[in-house]
Amino acid sequence: MKTSFVSTLAGQNAMRTTINRAQEELRKLQGEVTTGKRDDAGVSLGSGTSQVVNLTAEIERLNSLKETNTVVSQRLSASQVALDSMRKAGEKINTVLLSVLGSDDKTNLSIAKTDLVSSFQTFLGAANTRAFNGEYLMAGINTDAQPLKDYEPGSPAKATFDNAKATFMAGRGYTSMDQFTVADMDDFVKNTLEPLYTGNQWTTDWSSASDQNIQSRITANEVVQSSSNANSTGVRMFALASVIGMELLDSGITPQVRASLNVTVQNYAQQSIAGLIREASVLGVSQNRVENANTSLQLQTNLVETHLNDLVDVDPYEASTRMNTLLTQIQTSYTLTSRIQQMSLINFLK
Repeated sequence: MKTSFVSTLAGQNAMRTTINRAQEELRKLQGEVTTGKRDDAGVSLGSGTSQVVNLTAEIERLNSLKETNTVVSQRLSASQVALDSMRKAGEKINTVLLSVLGSDDKTNLSIAKTDLVSSFQTFLGAANTRAFNGEYLMAGINTDAQPLKDYEPGSPAKATFDNAKATFMAGRGYTSMDQFTVADMDDFVKNTLEPLYTGNQWTTDWSSASDQNIQSRITANEVVQSSSNANSTGVRMFALASVIGMELLDSGITPQVRASLNVTVQNYAQQSIAGLIREASVLGVSQNRVENANTSLQLQTNLVETHLNDLVDVDPYEASTRMNTLLTQIQTSYTLTSRIQQMSLINFLK
């Protein structure tokens, strides 16, 4: 009979290799027990790995849309606050005008003018509000440009008004405001001043905003308007009402002209309020659509995550059992290795 020679070194090396493999497997199992996920989905699923990649990409796309919608919601909310302040400023103008309707008392008119200036500054501040990231809310797509210029001595709008009034009076040979009749004032306001605010002169004197509002994608197939701009009718009419009130209401016009002018300015203020409410309504619809979109995106995310988890999740109980079994095997291997290392031919030679 012939026997093969096996050295103790060969036995020790074989056992060492077995232990190394077991330790690597143990590391994987410990990771699966801790995370609840497959240690290497590619190895475990094989060709099914493409599903994991596609589902993961879809989750990232949905999360990206939800993050974008958060920014959109913040912009819409801030725009609503600005529009609300502007609307209240318009309502304040109406209140001020009603308080001096039919009055020619210089003190009352002076107080009214002060209130009109205050309302205008409130309106201007709201229109020039910046978002949390520094963008202007009422600038349309020109988010880096301040929407409205101020109305003050030396400003383009002030220069245009002064020139328009001087030209109108010169054309009629007037040298003072008390020469204006009701018809003259109506003509001056309707045919000279109003076109400066409804036409192209508006962007020269007042606005740096774009007529084009920001459009934001809130789902794969849905886009909403997510901003307003200072070129809307509501803004233009407020500026017109404010300028007429600040410049002419306490001027040297006759009581009859002042009463008629008061009603005209109130009409412009009411047009402004209505226009601002329309702008707020449009943004309100967008806010509702964003909320619905977020709900839909979350449902989609939950569905995709469930499918993904079915592919990559492991049974924690099964993984723990396999890990405990492997630990026992490794401990047994250590014991056997120790005994093999203690084997020596010397122990048998006596």
